[in-house]
Amino acid sequence: MTNKARARSFLGPAGVALAALGLGAGAALAPGQQAYSRSALAAPTLPNPISVYDNWSTYDELSDHVPLTQALTLQELDQVLRLRRAGARFDYYVIDAFWFAPDGGYRTWRAPNFPNGADPFLEKCKANHIVPGLWFSTNTLVHLNAEPAWKDSLNKQGTAMSMFEGGFLPDFIDVMQYWYSRGVRMFLFDFADLTAATPHAEATLSKEEIVRRNSDALRTALDAFRRRNPDVVLEAFNGFGGTMDTTSYPFPFKDPVDLRWLQVFDAIYSGDPRPGDVPEMNFWRTLEIYSDHQARRYEQSGLPLERIDTTSFMPGKTGTIYRRGFAEWKGSLLLMLARGGWINTIYGNLELMSDADARWFARAQQLFLHLQSVGRIRSFGGIPGDVETYGFGALDSDGSVYVVVNPAQDVATIHLPLLSPEQRPLAQPRLLFRDAGFVPRLTSDTIQLGPGEMAMVGYGKYASDSYDFGVQQDVVIPRSIHPIPAEFKTIGKGVIQATIPAPSGGDLRLILQQYAPDGTLRRTWAGDANMGQVFVIKADQQGRQLPIHEDYNRVVWAGLSWAAGEIRQQDLRADAPVTITFQSTEKDPVNLKAHLYWVRY
Repeated sequence: MTNKARARSFLGPAGVALAALGLGAGAALAPGQQAYSRSALAAPTLPNPISVYDNWSTYDELSDHVPLTQALTLQELDQVLRLRRAGARFDYYVIDAFWFAPDGGYRTWRAPNFPNGADPFLEKCKANHIVPGLWFSTNTLVHLNAEPAWKDSLNKQGTAMSMFEGGFLPDFIDVMQYWYSRGVRMFLFDFADLTAATPHAEATLSKEEIVRRNSDALRTALDAFRRRNPDVVLEAFNGFGGTMDTTSYPFPFKDPVDLRWLQVFDAIYSGDPRPGDVPEMNFWRTLEIYSDHQARRYEQSGLPLERIDTTSFMPGKTGTIYRRGFAEWKGSLLLMLARGGWINTIYGNLELMSDADARWFARAQQLFLHLQSVGRIRSFGGIPGDVETYGFGALDSDGSVYVVVNPAQDVATIHLPLLSPEQRPLAQPRLLFRDAGFVPRLTSDTIQLGPGEMAMVGYGKYASDSYDFGVQQDVVIPRSIHPIPAEFKTIGKGVIQATIPAPSGGDLRLILQQYAPDGTLRRTWAGDANMGQVFVIKADQQGRQLPIHEDYNRVVWAGLSWAAGEIRQQDLRADAPVTITFQSTEKDPVNLKAHLYWVRY
């Protein structure tokens, strides 16, 4: 299928949004920019899906103190090669933030972390047929000082450069061309500040005009760079529109995504992994719900799924990924691949993956990279952040694969829709993957999931034994769940309490959510504090403090709006009431709401 044919098949939510913005053939664009049709904007710019390794989260110099070094960079390159020997695919290796010296304008590498500069990395990539890539802070000074050629572009704060004034942007493009000449083919653009302007421009132009001029200048420059170097891969990260802090924001985005960025970027990312505002007993599951939600919202904004990088598969040891290690990695990988983005980025400490894990990883990649290349991946169901069942489906001429999630605190059934008008009616499904505990119940075109559960279903060729991916043992879903009525009363600032009869024959699940006075979910950002010190759950039975099993009680740089815990059956006395207290130490005014459930595993 050609790119244009794929684009026609994708003019669903993306095409509607593009048309609504007037970005059809001949739409008015900036001077010097080519007019693109809706299908050209929707079409993938890459010839095929790609697999990228990015070494962020093996180190972290923002929310942790683990530095990027030459030794770490090459160690992970060795791991990439180990996984390739197991059948995994890696096309690119990107060195993420802060490889550069503070002085040197992205032309020199940081010492002493890289005593030999770029050479060992570039040479080893070339010898092993890995394409190198580099991260750049688009026009902001993050761990970087302004070069002399940039100073006539600086804003009055000295933190960012205008891209339509002075010498910064021409020099920045020269830097990119220099690294292209050294073999770099993938460029990540992060921390863009489209409001940056010189003091003169800031005093004479509106903010909207400054954003327009910066955007037009960068698009024009990147368009010319792509024409000179047609094999480059360009990706946009923070600063190019959208809302990432929370899944409870109103839609459409307050900061919309300008779809003309699709003219020059192969993909736009939709946010680093962080907990959504949907409470889950398994902390990692709420990260997946966040990324699923972001994919849906960016798709609703007009981006085809192929052009969205959800940046969600990020195992690692550092604070940026909440010291996840390789917990719940199989579900995370399947969901990332199932969303359909053509830039499939793998992050983190690959040495944590065993050889057996590597073979499982390779099988998942092989399945979904093929399905992505066919160009028939659809989202369906509700909006993840609205606590509605949802999924992603992929189709080819041999069959179809569906990956589905129930984010709610109940058992729910989701319909598996036909993905194409010519698709045969669904019949004889096979459950290919699930969490431990609750066993999903299948009919020909529906699946029933337990609370917080994900699963994968195959049809046709994909309903065979060879596509069975097993059970994810480190996520256990209750086999039954029932709400427990409880009247919580405020007993102090940020404290609510209720007393209930002890449930018999099961565990007690406790859910707290925090709201602002206007009724929106309110996150607390607690810096280096453990969230278990911010949201405190206590349970008392006859003067005895009950142990509570919690998974949210970790340092979370992205903030959190909820807490969840469970009291095990063996710790409860059936003949005595239980008093439950929730406390939030948030300083601003908040309202607390709580829900209790009786669960059986």
